[in-house]
Amino acid sequence: MRTGPTKQEKTTEIYFDEKGPTIFIRTHNTDLKNRLTAYSRKHPAVCKLTDVDPDTGCKEFEIEKGRFSFRLTAPYREERRRAASEAAKNE
Repeated sequence: MRTGPTKQEKTTEIYFDEKGPTIFIRTHNTDLKNRLTAYSRKHPAVCKLTDVDPDTGCKEFEIEKGRFSFRLTAPYREERRRAASEAAKNE
């Protein structure tokens, strides 16, 4: 019998307004939780763990704007995809 949230219910929420200095992050994502937890321990002045829900595995963080970013990547062109595939096969 399954307990806890389903994968569809395991979300990541990132919210902030344009005026305030803080980004609020609420996540179930294990990698992101681990990275933010380590960062908050190393840099407590700019990032802090604000809440933990042991029943769902969710953690909430507050982080100073400018310390959190998204990286957008362009899709691979077909020739680059083939070259990467061949390189991986040859390793």
